[in-house]
Amino acid sequence: MKFLDQARVYIKSGDGGNGCLSFRREKYIEFGGPDGGDGGNGGEVLVQCVDNLNTLIDFRFYQHYKAGRGENGKGRNKSGAAGDDKYLFVPPGTQIFAEDNQTMLADLLKVGQTAVLATGGSGGFGNARFKSATNQAPRKANPGLPGEETIIWLRLKLIADSGLIGLPNAGKSTLLSAISAANPKIADYPFTTLHPNLGVVKVGNVDFVLADIPGLIEGASDGTGLGSRFLGHVERCGVLVHLIDVLSNDIAKDYQTIRGEIAAYGGGLEDKKELVVLTKCDVVDEELAQMQSDELEKVSGQVPWRISAVSGKGTNRLMQEIGKEIQMARAPKEKKLNSHGF
Repeated sequence: MKFLDQARVYIKSGDGGNGCLSFRREKYIEFGGPDGGDGGNGGEVLVQCVDNLNTLIDFRFYQHYKAGRGENGKGRNKSGAAGDDKYLFVPPGTQIFAEDNQTMLADLLKVGQTAVLATGGSGGFGNARFKSATNQAPRKANPGLPGEETIIWLRLKLIADSGLIGLPNAGKSTLLSAISAANPKIADYPFTTLHPNLGVVKVGNVDFVLADIPGLIEGASDGTGLGSRFLGHVERCGVLVHLIDVLSNDIAKDYQTIRGEIAAYGGGLEDKKELVVLTKCDVVDEELAQMQSDELEKVSGQVPWRISAVSGKGTNRLMQEIGKEIQMARAPKEKKLNSHGF
């Protein structure tokens, strides 16, 4: 299945049905009078979060959504039926934006969450509504009101406990495939990963979702390379795992490049907990690995983890540390829920 994390969609709610202009005319009924019913309301356009989706690929092939029109009113005071609602089904983590792609209309995080995107037009009044003491035979009925129509943007931001970030070919996909059942594409050229991949990792009693974010380069926050689009997927992560190739010619620059793009993107990414990791440590001797580690420690302010996803060196300890950090990140949320009795 192709991965699609952004889509432009046209939506229109249903028009209201027209009110009916009718009079009761039956034999032996001396005073019939007006009996035109009201029109039905137009259907709404709603968006609902479901658990069997993980991409917006459906919106690539179907981009127009229209709710049903309300039925017209009928004689004998019969109101028209309301129009059918139209649902857009999206995966957890989907944000809905207005046509300007800036104004957020909804942020759906949990399965079952529903939001109304366009309200249907009201049905018109039938002539029975206009009967009064001074107007016993009104010949007036209202038309239904038109529904709303607009363009919306759907933007998916993956919900993951932790995200793997780093320059292209830093070893993110290799690590994800080594510690989970995920099967991302792995090759020896840049930008092998063109969309985020998710993997479920189990460490002791802790299960967490790890996201492999496509490689970032200098200028990504301004649209260079794969652009800032994938930085949005990091917003949901509680812990960032920053991978750096031990074979890099300039460890400090590699680290600062990614940190600079994270700061430029904003959204609170620079404040997230970060674990710094040196990858591919099985291909260098201890002396070079230590030298690169010392240089990275100076610029990052923390002792980097040294691992090899291929040989498995250090990966278990790293996963345990990630699990510990994720538990700490989850604790305030759980405590908050418990304080309200849920």
